[in-house]
Amino acid sequence: MEKLMEDFEKSNLEEKENNIEEKNRADGCQTEECKNGHEHHRHKHSCPCCHSHDCGDEEDEHEEEGELSLRQIICAIVLFGAALAVEHLSVFRQILGSIQFGSIGIQRLVFLVLYFVAYIICGKNVIKSAVKNILHGEIFDEKFLMSIASVGAIFVGEIGEAVAVMIFYNLGEFFQDYAVDKSRNSISALMDIRPDKAFVVRNGKVEEEKPENVKIGEIIEVKPGERVALDGEIEEGSSFMDTSALTGESVPRKVEKGSAILAGFVNSEGVVRIRVTKTYGESAVTRILELTEKAAEAKAKSEKFITRFAKYYTPIVCILALCVAVLPPLALSVFAPEIFAQYGWHTWIYRALMFLVVSCPCALVISVPLSFFSGIGAASRHGILIKGSNYIEALSKVDTAVFDKTGTLTKGTFAVSKVFAVEGVGEDELLALAAHAEYYSVHPISKSLCSAHQKMNLKNGLGNSCCELCIRKNAREISGHGIKIELDQKTVLAGNEKLLEKENIQIDPKIKIQLEEKKLAGTTVHVAENGVYKGCIVISDELKKDAKKTIGALKKCGVRQTAMLTGDNQKTAQIVAGELGIDRLFAGLLPEDKVNRVKELIEQKTQKKGSLVYVGDGINDSPVLACADVGVAMGALGSDAAIEAADVVIMDDKPERLIDAIKISRSTMAVVWQNVVLSLGIKVAIMVLGTLGVTGMWLAVFGDVGVTFFAVLNAMRILRK
Repeated sequence: MEKLMEDFEKSNLEEKENNIEEKNRADGCQTEECKNGHEHHRHKHSCPCCHSHDCGDEEDEHEEEGELSLRQIICAIVLFGAALAVEHLSVFRQILGSIQFGSIGIQRLVFLVLYFVAYIICGKNVIKSAVKNILHGEIFDEKFLMSIASVGAIFVGEIGEAVAVMIFYNLGEFFQDYAVDKSRNSISALMDIRPDKAFVVRNGKVEEEKPENVKIGEIIEVKPGERVALDGEIEEGSSFMDTSALTGESVPRKVEKGSAILAGFVNSEGVVRIRVTKTYGESAVTRILELTEKAAEAKAKSEKFITRFAKYYTPIVCILALCVAVLPPLALSVFAPEIFAQYGWHTWIYRALMFLVVSCPCALVISVPLSFFSGIGAASRHGILIKGSNYIEALSKVDTAVFDKTGTLTKGTFAVSKVFAVEGVGEDELLALAAHAEYYSVHPISKSLCSAHQKMNLKNGLGNSCCELCIRKNAREISGHGIKIELDQKTVLAGNEKLLEKENIQIDPKIKIQLEEKKLAGTTVHVAENGVYKGCIVISDELKKDAKKTIGALKKCGVRQTAMLTGDNQKTAQIVAGELGIDRLFAGLLPEDKVNRVKELIEQKTQKKGSLVYVGDGINDSPVLACADVGVAMGALGSDAAIEAADVVIMDDKPERLIDAIKISRSTMAVVWQNVVLSLGIKVAIMVLGTLGVTGMWLAVFGDVGVTFFAVLNAMRILRK
């Protein structure tokens, strides 16, 4: 079963890579070159179970040989049921019991033939695979255990139980494969978001083209109901976009000229034309798929432990089974001949066979990786991409949560939050002065002032023409202070307190009191005209709606410490941290300072086994994301550095997704350990009882197939989270 999971992971990556490179070549013949330079052809087809496989490879044939279709399993079950009926029901004994076929009764002949046919159907491939694996040096696997147990049962006269072992083993394998495919499909369903065609506007005509052939700068047209093929910006038109496939957000997003668009969005309404900004290989959807494919490569410690455990566990139980078969009868023959005469070799060989059946480690080897796959799949449905099962394990033990401020807890966009004007000066007049003064600046604060002024003009029915009527002269930006400019032959200052002090201008005492009382977070722009103070404007970076809720939910989840790192000044950072309820604050930091602080926090964790998660916006946080136990990039689809550095990518811009990620991770780890304890506990109990002769082969079959079945169902529960 360990080999099954390893082959599954490899085939998963290989299949998707082939799909990315050859996605438009339907059911064609693909050519690969081996290490020796020979070409091998691989044909894609679908088997009767609707699973996609690659044929033409001897190793692939070996992998599929031991698998039965559901139809074959049902056929074997029907024959097995008929054999049981003929053997045990009195009605058949009355009808067939008196008829002889040579020296053997016809009744016995009928149920033996039925058993034999059922055994051939469900056991032939298992035994064949076991022999081939032995020839390849792989002796102690589940096929070997099942083959020895069933053949041994036949030799001790328990042919019905031998058939039951094979039937239930194949039935368990079928449901395991179904569960793996379901978990795999929950992740590979992301493949559906990749468009296979684009409609390019060339020479006034719309042409259908493969997305990989579209160049940066070209215009693509997207009609209602179509999926966006490439990343870009709206060039013409407006609409609502369904972003749920990428972000998990159910509410459509309004887009208009200048709006950034990602490949994979679905256009809900009007026709839009988009100017392509990234090639197909660099698009968001391609990066998401590559990230998801690599998730299977990183194994958690518990998953690695189970893999190592299975390698030693199986040989040990085989040796113990041999001891059960040999040592007790030898000891009884010497020290208790009467008891040996009563039980003999037959009883102890039968108990050893039960030991082998129940000892199969299928439940552990399949359910633990499946649990992690299910966790990654469940997270992807919520717009959370987790790069591997090791990060699921780390997320489940989060002890300290550290956040970047701008773009993570706040929106990262500046806006005017409050205007304080002296008596006799209107707020509109003050805002107009500041906006005209900052007209030439490209600083985000300057842009927010101009934007607020434009909105004010539109509200008052003035349009934007008044911005052009103002006469500006001698604009001079004073570094670290603000701007000094002549507006309509008046000298206007717009900047911080240092600029006012330099020009010997006093802040109005009433406004100073208001600023202290309000305790507003943000940057304050003071405005003066011809040496007279006119007022100030507070420009803030708004908190995200779910930021406060996220911090509170983290504490309820058992996260013992929260911290915020920012390059902003201490006063602004303190207001934000206080409003959100964050425990620790580090302000005025450069990127390298953030790395040092995170390293200090890792050393200061309240729990040694706990982990530290750092959440950043992915723009300048790559070093810190890489430094943390778990690096989470917020809304980082457009940031290549973030995708490379982060361990988890939240595809929308919501901090509360971190709570979802932690809850899913904890549920996943709970299921993993439930399966480990359940599997080992039941198996050990049945082994002991079987050795003592308390139980029979039927309970041993349940200890293998039944426990595996329940473990797989338990793992699949995660997908419902």
